[in-house]
Amino acid sequence: MKMKLVKAGATAAADTIAGNAADQNLTRIGDIARKYNITLRTLRFYEDKGLISPKRDGSTRLYSRREEARLKLILLGRKVGFSLRDVKQMLDLYDPTGANTKQLRLTLEKSEKQLQRLNKQRQAIDEAINELTDSMAVVRELLGARPMPVAANG
Repeated sequence: MKMKLVKAGATAAADTIAGNAADQNLTRIGDIARKYNITLRTLRFYEDKGLISPKRDGSTRLYSRREEARLKLILLGRKVGFSLRDVKQMLDLYDPTGANTKQLRLTLEKSEKQLQRLNKQRQAIDEAINELTDSMAVVRELLGARPMPVAANG
């Protein structure tokens, strides 16, 4: 009879992590990274900046629904151009037992300012597109007015 040798703690640790994740609805860092198409480094960076705080089981990071919701808000904030400092300020005001009026007011204030910035950027981009389009039309006209090169007869 052949027996397979396994490190005593290896399977127990893996079973414990999987059990904990299932019991508490926790998601591993790799699964979170794949789900949101971000790198593990990005998640660790957000953790270092205090934006998210995954639970730890040894060296494994496990994300609760709360941490996943925070991550969604971080990614949304970044997508619309908020700085991580702004995102952190808004997230840190959240109180699960309160009305969150202060948080909502700050979010609205920052959102209105960001919307103004984005509209200015859009205006600048529209102007640049128009200028480039006009320049291209001039170049096309110049090219069309030139005589075609004659092929050498030889």
